[in-house]
Amino acid sequence: MSAKQTIVLSSDHAGIDLRKVIADHVIAKGYEVMDIGPTSPESTHYPKHGEAAARKVASGEADLGIILCGTGQGIMMAANKVKGVRCGVCNDTFSARMIRQHNNANMLSMGVRVLGEGLVLDIVDAYLDAEFEGGRHGTRVDMITALEEG
Repeated sequence: MSAKQTIVLSSDHAGIDLRKVIADHVIAKGYEVMDIGPTSPESTHYPKHGEAAARKVASGEADLGIILCGTGQGIMMAANKVKGVRCGVCNDTFSARMIRQHNNANMLSMGVRVLGEGLVLDIVDAYLDAEFEGGRHGTRVDMITALEEG
């Protein structure tokens, strides 16, 4: 990592505690953190939090995003509705590495009711430490972008 990158973090109410752990972890790795998620445990709606984080990434305000909800699926679906966002749900380190290397994913989603803290931090590391390979994968990412353009 050359210049200090900014990671936007968000979640619904289920992810508050784990989001704080992730924030501390990525700060220790040298990243800036923009935490825009809720701070109180009252039930909240994951689509608005996924969208908010995705808009920060799509606008360039944040370089990457990490989002959380119960399964990681719903918040990922909301984030992927924002033009320019490529977000994947990962439950393992291999997938986290591959969404960066092959799909140039700019957001990672995880499920707090699916994964334990140790594995979550390993997944975050795999995602952040990987780099987009380009080449044939660039062609495929361009095809995904073309789908957004209609």
